Amino acid sequence: MPGVASYVSGPSSVPLIGETIGTCFDRIAREHAARDALIVRRQNVRWTYAELADRVDRVAASLLRLGLEPGDRVGIWAPNCAEWTLTQFATARAGLILVNINPAYRRSELEYALNKVACKALVLAPGFKSSNYLDILGEIAPELAQCVPGRLAAAKLPELRHVIRLGAESSPGAHNFDALLVAASTAELEQLAALGARLQFDDPINIQFTSGTTGLPKGATLTHHNILNNGYFVAETIKLTPGERLCIPVPLYHCFGMVMGNLGCVTHGATMVYPGEAFDPGAVLETIQAERCVGLYGVPTMFIAELGHPDFTKYDLSSLRTGIMAGSPCPIEVMRQVIERMHMREVTIAYGMTETSPVSFQSSTNDSVERRVSTVGRIHPHLEMKVVDENGRIVPRGEPGELCTRGYSVMLGYWGDEAKTAEVLDRAGWMHTGDLATIDAEGYCNIVGRSKDMVIRGGENVYPREVEEFLYQHPKVQDVQCVGVPDPKFGEVLCACVILKPGVSADENELKEFCRGEIAHYKVPQYVRFVDSFPMTVTGKIQKFILRQAMADELGLIAQKTA
Repeated sequence: MPGVASYVSGPSSVPLIGETIGTCFDRIAREHAARDALIVRRQNVRWTYAELADRVDRVAASLLRLGLEPGDRVGIWAPNCAEWTLTQFATARAGLILVNINPAYRRSELEYALNKVACKALVLAPGFKSSNYLDILGEIAPELAQCVPGRLAAAKLPELRHVIRLGAESSPGAHNFDALLVAASTAELEQLAALGARLQFDDPINIQFTSGTTGLPKGATLTHHNILNNGYFVAETIKLTPGERLCIPVPLYHCFGMVMGNLGCVTHGATMVYPGEAFDPGAVLETIQAERCVGLYGVPTMFIAELGHPDFTKYDLSSLRTGIMAGSPCPIEVMRQVIERMHMREVTIAYGMTETSPVSFQSSTNDSVERRVSTVGRIHPHLEMKVVDENGRIVPRGEPGELCTRGYSVMLGYWGDEAKTAEVLDRAGWMHTGDLATIDAEGYCNIVGRSKDMVIRGGENVYPREVEEFLYQHPKVQDVQCVGVPDPKFGEVLCACVILKPGVSADENELKEFCRGEIAHYKVPQYVRFVDSFPMTVTGKIQKFILRQAMADELGLIAQKTA
């Protein structure tokens, strides 16, 4: 569409919510007191909004009683559970900044995250899957075993004072989460109310780690205004209504779960339903049937697993009508099956990034199937988007360029890292996504590539540079480049191309074992290949697209389209 600029904005007659999360939550809890707020089947939790609000107040008052103050950072390292949600809303009520720790993190990643944002408290599960969280924390902070709860003084975690473990059991040096549920006194509730009146919706309230192409994870700092409104408009787009139940099998540590899921439900008086600690297709199907959920979230691989479950036809999914598929491109056949076999005729596609709270584009419930698989929809209300060339100039409609977004959803910045913030946030307030996109005549966005070489493994973002930096620590590795290669299950997986130091030898398993237990499982390379050199430009820049194709050919994999 020559002559028309690739710029779109989201006009809306619906105003932004000008409240903190705590104020909004209190209002919704009063309006929908008797409605179900949270259902966690494996924990036998079934709380109304009134019951949830009471527990949130108790936890918030207890956190303040421990000596935590507004602005302090509180980490949470746990799978999906009722305590995660209590912590999310209690920290917001108390003005504490919740720091999401990926349940797949291992020792080095946990230590880095806690220190990067100076967490004063950590709420953690005893363990998850094959990981013993208490043991991992004990390796970093052996002082925990001998300290009084609340007085941790660990050499490697100098700011951390409080460790709060989930469950009824106790651990040396740690508070017990269940003890935080004691009734708050009248004075404490008055203190909480007075504090809530002072908090501002532009205050930071959440830090989510997002890895970067230049190495270590960065803490995207989000405000009440950022995530509360984004959750609201996401749920508006799928037409969620009070009392309806949303099945949330996606992780709460990610924006998909805690913003699009939890805050989307709360802003609409709807019900949050967790089918399990982590994704299990059978549990999801059983939960939808038992709870009569109207909506379901997931990445394409989750929907594929649900459709492929051996007992799929035994479940009654007729209550479903809507939901969101996001995280990676959706094959058209999968979309058709989700609509026809799962009854999700109003399923939508969403696009965004952690730094933008996260959603910027979303398809509507009445877009055609073709639109829903070939684009990521249109701009969200109250946001702006433009597509620019390498010089920062807006390109004409239909031409590819870097996607930039501006508006209420853009993060404050990366915690404690002004230089990295300046690389992505310009003076006019535009967030440069690093994604290559086109905008068509009707304003639909199509993501055509990723300029930062990010790999999306089954919905999990893997940034090659971060894995490369870790592998450089291996004594036999001279140089390493990581690229994404096609995979029938996960869409793409990581392949590490390694140049060994002269005179040494190593095998694939040796390098994989070096990674296991130190970095998240989804970051461990699926393949390790040993090479003598990397393809380079005349200026010495490594040509990853050539390396990616070479590895796909060598491994006998069908190459995916690249921008």
